[in-house]
Amino acid sequence: MLANPLAAGLAVGEATTDRIAWVRTSLVFLPLAQAISDAKVLTGRQKPLTEIAFLFAEIETENGHSGIGYSYSKRAGGPGQFAHAREIAGELIGEDPSDIARLWDKLVWAGASVGRSGMSTQAIAAFDIALWDLKAKRAKLPLAKLLGAHRDSVRCYNTSGGYLSMPIEEVKERITMALEKGIGAIKLKVGQPDPMVDLKRIEAVRNHIGDVPLAIDANQQWDRTTALRFGRIAEQFNLTWIEEPLDAYDYEGHAALAAELAAPVATGEMLTSVDEHYELIRNNSVDFIQPDAPRVGGITPFLKIMALADHKKLQLAPHYCMEIHLHLTAAYAREPWVEHFEWSEAMFNEKLEVMNGRMIVPNRPGLGFSLSEQARAWARDVHEVGKRP
Repeated sequence: MLANPLAAGLAVGEATTDRIAWVRTSLVFLPLAQAISDAKVLTGRQKPLTEIAFLFAEIETENGHSGIGYSYSKRAGGPGQFAHAREIAGELIGEDPSDIARLWDKLVWAGASVGRSGMSTQAIAAFDIALWDLKAKRAKLPLAKLLGAHRDSVRCYNTSGGYLSMPIEEVKERITMALEKGIGAIKLKVGQPDPMVDLKRIEAVRNHIGDVPLAIDANQQWDRTTALRFGRIAEQFNLTWIEEPLDAYDYEGHAALAAELAAPVATGEMLTSVDEHYELIRNNSVDFIQPDAPRVGGITPFLKIMALADHKKLQLAPHYCMEIHLHLTAAYAREPWVEHFEWSEAMFNEKLEVMNGRMIVPNRPGLGFSLSEQARAWARDVHEVGKRP
C-alpha cells in the first residue's frame, strides 16, 4: 500500500483492496488509406479527413490488474486531449480503481476551469474507459456481461464505404464487400450542394442492396426547410433513419422534423455531455439517439444517457468506436445498432467478428482488445506517472 493513503482522499478500510500505481497516456495518429469527405467538406467548413488522433490510457494497479481505454479526435484536438490528460493523470495515483464514478468527478474537478464537456471530458474518457476495462478484467467477464447484457450480438451497419468523396461505383463495390463480410446494414453520406445528386446516389444504393436496411447522414449541413423537403422525398427509400439533418444543437428543429417525417430522425454524436443529450431527449428531438462514449466523457456518463434514453423508449445507435460501443449496446434494453468501421482495426491485436448482420460480443475479459505494435509505432508522444508494479 502507499505510505500515505489519505493523500488519495480515502480512509483505509476493508472495502479498498487495491490502488492505482501507474498510468501511461499516449497520443497515436492513425493514417487513413485515402482522404475522405462528407458534407462538412463540401460546404467548406472542414478539410478532408486524412488521419485520426487517438488518446490511449493504460492503467495498472499494485495488485497487478490492468485496463486500457481510448478517446479520439478528428482533424483537430488530439494534442489538446493529450495535454489535458497529461495534466490530470497524476490524480489517479493511489486511488481505488473500483471507485469509477467518484474518480470521474475528481478528474472533472481537477480541470474544472476548462469546463465539464468538450475536450476536457474527452480526455477523461480515456481514463474512465480504462477503469471499466480493468474492472471487467478483474471480474474475468466481458464488459457487456459485467454491465448486464441483454444480448450476445448486436445489429451492425457500415459507414466507411459511403463517403461523398467516393464515386457511386466505388460506393457500391465497398457496400458489396461489407455485406459479404456479414454486415447487416449500410449508411450513406448525403448533403451535396445539389440535393438531386444525393437522391440519385440513394436510389442507386437502394437498387443495389435491395431491402437491406439503409440510413443516410447529412452531417448537420441542412437547414430546417431543406431537411424537411429532402426528408419527405427520401421517405420512398424506406430509410432506417436520417442522421444529423440539422445543427447538432438545434433541439427544437430536430423535434419539429421528427414530428413531421415518417423516417426516424437520429442525432447526438457531436454532443459532449449528458446534459446536452438530455436536451435531445427532453425535447423529443430524436427517434435514434447516437451518443459517443469517448466524446461524452467515457462509459460512466454514457450509462446515464442510456438510462435516460431507455426511460423515453428511444432507439440507440452510438457513433463510431465499435470496440467500446459493442459492449454498451449489448447492455441496452431495446434492440440497438452499432457502427462498423474498418479504420481502427490496425490499432488492436484482436478483431471483432461479424456474422449474419450482427457483431458478436467477444468472450475475452473487459473490452477484449489490446494495443498493437503498429499502434505503438504510430505514437507521437507518451507520458507516464507513478511506478509500474
